[in-house]
Amino acid sequence: MSVMAANRTFSIIKPDATRRNLTGAVTRMLEEAGLRVVASKRILMSREQAEGFYAVHRERPFFDDLVSFMISGPVVVQVLEGDNAMQRNRDVMGATNPANAEPGTIRKELAESIEANTVHGSDSDENAATEIAYFFQPDEIVG
Repeated sequence: MSVMAANRTFSIIKPDATRRNLTGAVTRMLEEAGLRVVASKRILMSREQAEGFYAVHRERPFFDDLVSFMISGPVVVQVLEGDNAMQRNRDVMGATNPANAEPGTIRKELAESIEANTVHGSDSDENAATEIAYFFQPDEIVG
C-alpha cells in the first residue's frame, strides 16, 4: 500500500469573489477539504500578467473577456498543500459551470456564473508547478 505524499497546487480566488468579500469563505472551504494555504497574496493582475498566465487560451474566443475579467479587481493567488492537492482542490472547486457543480463545492455555493466562477485551480501537477512559479518566488512559500 503506497501513501500519497503531500504535494502542492495553485489556486486563484477570482475578482467576483474578492468583490463580494468571499476570500475567507473560499479559504475555509479549501482548508476544510484538507488543503493548507502555504502562500497567499492579494494582487491586482496587470493585463500583461493575465495574458501571459492564460496564454494557452489566446486563440479561444473567450480570451479577451477572460483577461478583462481577471484584471477587473483584486485576486488572491495561493499555493495549497495536501495529499493529492491538485485533485483535492479540483474536487472542492466543483465543475467549471456552477449549474453543473455538486452541492457543497465552492462553485455551487459561491459562484455567480460560468464566467464569474469564483476560483481557478491547476488542472495537473505540471501546470501547478508552472503556475506557482508564475506568481511566487520560492522564499514566499512558507509551508
